[in-house]
Amino acid sequence: MKKYEQIADYLQRFLENEVKKTGLKRVVVGLSGGIDSAVVAVLAHKRFGDDLLCVMMPSHYSSQSSFDDALELCEKFGLRYESISVEPMIKAYEAMHPDMNNLRKGNFSARMRMATLFDISAREGALVLGTSNKSELMLGYGTLYGDLASALNPIGDLYKSEVFELARSLGVTERIINKAPSADLWEGQSDEADLGYTYAQLDEALRLYVEERLSVEQIIERGVEKRLIDMIVSRIYKNQFKRKMPVIAKLTSRTINHDFNYPRDITL
Repeated sequence: MKKYEQIADYLQRFLENEVKKTGLKRVVVGLSGGIDSAVVAVLAHKRFGDDLLCVMMPSHYSSQSSFDDALELCEKFGLRYESISVEPMIKAYEAMHPDMNNLRKGNFSARMRMATLFDISAREGALVLGTSNKSELMLGYGTLYGDLASALNPIGDLYKSEVFELARSLGVTERIINKAPSADLWEGQSDEADLGYTYAQLDEALRLYVEERLSVEQIIERGVEKRLIDMIVSRIYKNQFKRKMPVIAKLTSRTINHDFNYPRDITL
């Protein structure tokens, strides 16, 4: 079995086992038309079939092509889906706060989408699946309680470049694989333009620092630009709070996330 076929098989088993532990049988995923949510949707559909619901949540900042790409994916794989516009919620808040810059608009849009998705999950009796990859998580490139929120994340240990390879293995549609990554948070927004580097460049440096645990000096000796690795190290440390549950002040002998860390499949 090829590498990404093995990864796909493992991630499907992960989803099935973790959902089963909660006592639930259904899952929902926000389908943006991007590669990350497409991969998660296809993986989940292989295990859950029609117990997966894909939710498209367009706004006035979304491109029509993203919606069309998401729809094409649903039609190819027979994914159950619905579309719920978050535009009225976003516009109502923006009207009260006309001074919002793109960053605030993007974060608010991401949180309105996630609020909608969790409400749909309550209606469906389902778990929300995460779609953030390892590159985004390490760099803090995501909105806390927005696109970073989920109950389970099957692709959080895959770098973005690996997600592309997994997408090809799964047969994700070519238009999704070939387009430039974007969260569609405002008109013309581009992930790689925001970060200043391609994901290929970012992932190369991230692997050296995170996986091989090389020093900054050693990474520069490997030919990585100093400005790039300095930016990566700064973002990793500065955004650690996004990768953790809220830190709780310790007052008792057994404090959640300090010394009370039993996995949910252990009976207390």
